[in-house]
Amino acid sequence: MEGAIAAYRQADEPATYDPNSAVQLAQLLARHGRGNEAIEVMRHQADARNGDDWILHTLSDLYLDQGRPEDGLAHLDALAAARGGKEDWDLFWIRLPLTAACDRVDEAIERARAHPESGTSYAAPHIAELLASAGRTEEAVAVLRPHSPANSHDLAGYLIDLGRIEEAVAVLHQDKPRPPQPSTTAAWSEEPPF
Repeated sequence: MEGAIAAYRQADEPATYDPNSAVQLAQLLARHGRGNEAIEVMRHQADARNGDDWILHTLSDLYLDQGRPEDGLAHLDALAAARGGKEDWDLFWIRLPLTAACDRVDEAIERARAHPESGTSYAAPHIAELLASAGRTEEAVAVLRPHSPANSHDLAGYLIDLGRIEEAVAVLHQDKPRPPQPSTTAAWSEEPPF
């Protein structure tokens, strides 16, 4: 394992220049019980890349895995402050599981619903996931339903969790166009081409 870690860390610090190598290094470290080192690799990457959302998502997952959601929130707070307090949904949704992990699920749900982008189809699955994780699957369904068929797979999954299989199947089929059906009367009414 040490050889693999050294390979990732060589060649002009790939953690600075190649985000994919940084993620792979962080995952390797985390798998081998070195989660705090993995967090440092990703913190460095997040700082170097000005908080790209996929980098922050990886970092936040590491904070969650290490039982450090407060530290993850502090990092997001610092980033939001550096951006003038503005937090678009692409960064805001990363905050939700961290807040919930701090035993503040209701606060996370309330803040998500109050966000200016909460009513969009791209925000709905994140809010629904938060609700379902809190055992509020009916509410998750209610959040997703107005955004179907854009979120039909997520909606169907929660309906299945609730035991509403037929409804889930109907949701999955609503966004599929039906193939044209040949008209039997039209075929008989036309004259043959010969």
